[in-house]
Amino acid sequence: MLVEYLVRGVKAGAVAGVAFGLFVALVANPLVGFADDRAHAAGADGDHVADHGGGDGLPAAVTDAVSVASGALWGLFLGAAGFGVAFYLLEPIVPGRAGVDSYVFGLAGFLTVSGAPWLVLPPTVPGVERALDPTMGSLLYVGLVLAGGVACVAGMAAYDRLRPEWSRSAATLAATAPYGLLVVAAAAAPTDGLATATESALEPALASGLVGVVVFGQALVWLLLAAVHARLRDDARPTDRPDGSGLPDGAPAGER
Repeated sequence: MLVEYLVRGVKAGAVAGVAFGLFVALVANPLVGFADDRAHAAGADGDHVADHGGGDGLPAAVTDAVSVASGALWGLFLGAAGFGVAFYLLEPIVPGRAGVDSYVFGLAGFLTVSGAPWLVLPPTVPGVERALDPTMGSLLYVGLVLAGGVACVAGMAAYDRLRPEWSRSAATLAATAPYGLLVVAAAAAPTDGLATATESALEPALASGLVGVVVFGQALVWLLLAAVHARLRDDARPTDRPDGSGLPDGAPAGER
């Protein structure tokens, strides 16, 4: 039943969210503070430093607590919406046998929520603002998430349909086509207004490191979601499927 999937998704989200929050508090926040100090030393303006410096801001303990709480909420949302509701509806077409399909779905989630928006709005370092209006930026982000979701679902549906007659490698290649088209469309789209309005005062290596931390953090969330979700399904009981197939939880809809 849907409730079982929701409970499992929430549990996976709680673990992944707390881990992500701790990562932000223990790794990302100190790195941002270090980068801010370097920017200040390089001659960054005082207002920028005041916005991100620790002297006049909240105590580090409060900031870290907020980071952990925010990470937990983010994980709970992804777990409930992604590995709860979405996985319940899409499980029959998710490639892979029990356990493996959790990781495939996690990859699809990462490509939907993070990968697709980053095709047009790549992550930036703290203090760098885009020229794009915030409201338009939010709408663009939501649109890209929807486009990424459609591409991933289309790819999984294509794999499910082609796998019985095609080889695994050929079906996998065909399944990547929808997302590939999204990548091509994003690369060909006009970028007017998407450039940054301010430049970073950080060294390129440090700026790249900060962006890498952002990417790693989001990948970590989805990896942990998939891992915990797969672990929780090991002893799952048979459950009713929305398509009436009667497949036990975690069983493939067909030979994958």
